[in-house]
Amino acid sequence: MSRAEVLPKARVGRAPSPLWTFGLFRSELVTTFRRWRTIALLGVLAAVPVLIGIAIKIETSGGSAAGRGGGEGPAFISQVTNNGLFLVFTALAATLPFFLPMAIGVIAGDAIAGEAGAGTLRYLLVAPAGRTRLLLTKYATTMTFCLVATLIVAASALTVGALLFPLGELTTISGTRISFTEGLGRALLIALVVAASLIGVAALGLFISTLTNSGIAAMATTVGLLITVQILDQIPQLHALQPYFFSHYWLSFADLMRDPVYWDDLARDLGLQALYAAVFGSAAWARFTAKDITA
Repeated sequence: MSRAEVLPKARVGRAPSPLWTFGLFRSELVTTFRRWRTIALLGVLAAVPVLIGIAIKIETSGGSAAGRGGGEGPAFISQVTNNGLFLVFTALAATLPFFLPMAIGVIAGDAIAGEAGAGTLRYLLVAPAGRTRLLLTKYATTMTFCLVATLIVAASALTVGALLFPLGELTTISGTRISFTEGLGRALLIALVVAASLIGVAALGLFISTLTNSGIAAMATTVGLLITVQILDQIPQLHALQPYFFSHYWLSFADLMRDPVYWDDLARDLGLQALYAAVFGSAAWARFTAKDITA
């Protein structure tokens, strides 16, 4: 299915209708999720919980406890053998520092630069989309991928956790007991928070994508910056700057497993992501609307 077949026709000389805008968004979604690269990224993300669950099952097959090395490994790993739902939290904690942002960086970095490199960007702008509308559609598509990728990790972890470990009531970080239904609700909320924690990365990748006509260069630069920022976030001498790194509060989603929920770091995380999205989204808009499109 080509873009021309997906997009509804708009009359020349008239502003595109909301239906045309939805058609553009649908076209971007279809194009993005049909690519083998996207399918491969989602497959890797779905495989991470499987590998973690199998590793924990093998490690504990002799009756030993997971994470017995004193806090080694992702958060919640020691509780997985008691309740498979904890594998959801463990998998999200394991994928958030690298796998999820890397996947988002690849999709966002390729959003504009990939179209330019393939020679389709001028075609998109010939249609009555407008640069601002196209940029917003690209960002919405990237955010949809954020949500889908996070939910795939959570769904894979829940499936593996249910197959390999018992399910039931959960013990929160505060030591209180909650029902499995409430725990499932918190797992969904955590997945949504993790997806929202990546909006800054998506905006950063989109901005980088407007700076070059090479999709590979944009993806590599975005992923390289992700790795660099997370290394800097671990250097004690930079503690004064670290609260401003987009990755600093990523693991604050664990506070949703407290009773009552501790909201301070969660609010800081979401506020910081909104700031990054506003700054780099504005930069992407300024760059893209003034860019000379030659491809």
